[in-house]
Amino acid sequence: MEQINIYCDESCHLQNDGKPSMVLGAVWCPKDKTKEITTRINEIKKKYNLKNSAEIKWTKISPSKSEFYKELINYFFDNEFLHFRGLVADKRNLQYEKFQQTHDDWYYRMYFIMLKNIFNPSEKYRIYLDIKDTKGGSKIKELQNVLCRNFEDYSKKIFYNLQLIRSYETPLIQITDLLIGALSYSNRNLQTSSTKKELIELIMNRSGLNLTHSTFPRESKFNLFFWSKSKEEIL
Repeated sequence: MEQINIYCDESCHLQNDGKPSMVLGAVWCPKDKTKEITTRINEIKKKYNLKNSAEIKWTKISPSKSEFYKELINYFFDNEFLHFRGLVADKRNLQYEKFQQTHDDWYYRMYFIMLKNIFNPSEKYRIYLDIKDTKGGSKIKELQNVLCRNFEDYSKKIFYNLQLIRSYETPLIQITDLLIGALSYSNRNLQTSSTKKELIELIMNRSGLNLTHSTFPRESKFNLFFWSKSKEEIL
């Protein structure tokens, strides 16, 4: 069985953060390609006089780093082994009490929907999540339970490892942060940075998408899904 590494990140996921939508995302590639990809990302950093420890992050984008981020985006699209799946979920008007659910129940359901199109039962998966808070340990345990239950993988042969990692130590999860940042910025109609708008234009040109609609489910390179309560109830 081929081993696949999946690097997940999230934005605007808290229940009362005042943001209308939550964005979840995952970048994945074969495990045996991760070293090669990480080396290439570090080479790009060096080209722009950045240290290997310099963190790739949507919130750190500035005009002086514009060319660096453009090269990273082009590298993602040029590398046949890198893939992205993003989910934008409308948080407005969710009726938790009506369906006897909590925000956490909905959150795990959204994570499952985001991840399910990636999986192939003939492959094994390591799933990495960025450490956000002290609840991370219980979060990955529950997410693994949700995945194993829905795919009847009770022996954990497919989802054999879920792990928390620090994003600043892992360039591949930083690429996820970059892509979900662009997705969130675009769907909130923000206009605060001309550099970020240029990067979004590049992603749109390379993907052939406008970042505001779902793709075909089997789209493999840059896959998007937009969830709303009108399309599906909480669970």
